[in-house]
Amino acid sequence: MVILDATIVLTAIPSIQDDLNFDVAGVQWVLTGYVITFGGLMLFFGRVADLMGRRGVFLAGTALFVLSSLLCGIAWDGGVLITGRVIQGISAAIMAPTALSIVVSVFRDPAERNQALGVWGALGGIGATAGLLLGGVITSGISWEWIFFINVPVGIAIFLLVPALISESKERVEVRKFDVAGAITVTASLVLLIYAIINAPEVGWGSTGTIVQLVAAAVLMALFIVIESRSAAPLVPLRIFKLGTLTAGNLTIFAVGLTVDGMLFPLTLYVQDVLDYSALQFGLTSAVMTVMSIVGAFAGQAAVTKLGLRPIGVPALLLIAVGTGLLITVSANGTFWGDLFWGMLIFGPGMGAAFVASQIAALDGVAEEESGLAAGLVDTSFNIGSALGIAIVTSVALSVSKGFATDDPKIALTEGLQSAFLVATVFAVLGLLAAFLLPGKTPDPAGADAGAEAALASKKD
Repeated sequence: MVILDATIVLTAIPSIQDDLNFDVAGVQWVLTGYVITFGGLMLFFGRVADLMGRRGVFLAGTALFVLSSLLCGIAWDGGVLITGRVIQGISAAIMAPTALSIVVSVFRDPAERNQALGVWGALGGIGATAGLLLGGVITSGISWEWIFFINVPVGIAIFLLVPALISESKERVEVRKFDVAGAITVTASLVLLIYAIINAPEVGWGSTGTIVQLVAAAVLMALFIVIESRSAAPLVPLRIFKLGTLTAGNLTIFAVGLTVDGMLFPLTLYVQDVLDYSALQFGLTSAVMTVMSIVGAFAGQAAVTKLGLRPIGVPALLLIAVGTGLLITVSANGTFWGDLFWGMLIFGPGMGAAFVASQIAALDGVAEEESGLAAGLVDTSFNIGSALGIAIVTSVALSVSKGFATDDPKIALTEGLQSAFLVATVFAVLGLLAAFLLPGKTPDPAGADAGAEAALASKKD
């Protein structure tokens, strides 16, 4: 639900622009306001769940998600909607790593855990594209407000079912410590970085404001690393990156996040603002990606145990790169079949399989006590990638469009979007390189148990 909520808004962007008088630079905050808080706070709340109790923290996040969805649905201006999305991102940051940590703690057998994580990753890949289809149907059939209202009955159902289905679990420690300083510095760093990237086309990349914001973001990130290296209870214990598979999985899913939203945001602008498709038409045409992502996700889930992570991750990222690359040639007078179909058809299965391989890798060999940390880390990697992907491609598209000499706004916008798809393709190629770092063989039960024991021993040391 929380991944779908990051993409369901994409289809409604033009409708939200018209109703609330957003420009392109402003409306993207409806997306990034959600993913920044989502990505920036997941590590903190993953740790909170480990210490305070995963089920209770998950239920608190679900309640907040329902309330913030109501606020988004009744938003009467852009500021209220962005505020609602920020709160919604906070609640998603509570729910996502906690839910994944629950999965890891419930399935203790490594083989069963890999299977469960494969299903989890498949649902993530499906949610990333299904949001486009559902967003189109809901926006055209009712109104864009209902893409938020639909969360309410789902959230209430979850809130009622969880106590009956899931037992409480948490890490047993004598003293509970939370790295608040780490959470503040990393979130502030990410917000400054994305704000600087988004505003650069308007004020200039060489302007004093942009340079100061970028430097401040770098300083805060460096401060975060220093805090983590010295904290008694760090938000991100740096030793966890000694698990090579975990590091490779996070690098891969970070690149997937960069590419997925880096491609989907210009795609929705091209289809609705250049080709003049309605939200419903766009949602229906995106079904090709949704269906193929389901195929890729479940094929990847079935194959990863037999073949290993790298044999699934590398072809998946290659498909993503090829699919995105085919969109670079979109034209101002293009068509769905001529400009979009083949790229979307190839992109879909790659995305589904990439989610599966990277999710399993990022949680392989992690001790149960740190499942919330590892779950928060992998979700953070994807969502920070998503936020940066949207910010960078938006900045590039605006810069190119403004500098293109033409009286036709559609031609100028198309030129900018072509550049955005090119940047997204570069992101996919970087992800392909990261996928080569994934282990070539299937994580086996003995290896996974040894990895968990080593992580626990390292923690005790």
